[in-house]
Amino acid sequence: MRVIAGSARRLKLKTLEGNDTRPTQDIIKETLFNIIQMEVPGSRFLDLCAGSGQIGIEALSRDAREVVFIENSRKAISIIQENLEHTHLVDRAVVLTADVMIGLSQIEKKGVFQFIYLDPPYKLGLEKNILTYLSTSRMVDEETVIIVEASQKTDFGYLEELGYQIVKERRYQKNMHLFLKKSN
Repeated sequence: MRVIAGSARRLKLKTLEGNDTRPTQDIIKETLFNIIQMEVPGSRFLDLCAGSGQIGIEALSRDAREVVFIENSRKAISIIQENLEHTHLVDRAVVLTADVMIGLSQIEKKGVFQFIYLDPPYKLGLEKNILTYLSTSRMVDEETVIIVEASQKTDFGYLEELGYQIVKERRYQKNMHLFLKKSN
């Protein structure tokens, strides 16, 4: 796993050993950032269920103004901090050790994010809980892009009910990225 572009380009990132996380493959990460690359510089980026931090670190490397990482695993938090130090991107990062829902409530008053990325563990239904919270959050406005990485088997039939529209979708072998915005 490595940083694909920007100031930390080609630097290798550490990841967690074992099956506790599913690091996003470099080719999928590259596809994701090819889609959003023009809007990332200067943006505020929220990386939920951050794992090793590779998505948020990629955003920082591509000149995001700030990235907030929320992760509940202390091992993962340690890896995120090591990766931030290795890439020299610590100064624009905020790392919270918390359950994702508690973490969201802790940063609620911090302002709007241009990007919110969530990649929760599959089959636990956390996507719906997180998206329900964000549907009324002050961290989301009509320009915020919420990117959900999920299994292709995940049911998102509730999105319209929560006030979201799918603006883009990318399907890969087993998973997908949904790009959501609040409906007008």
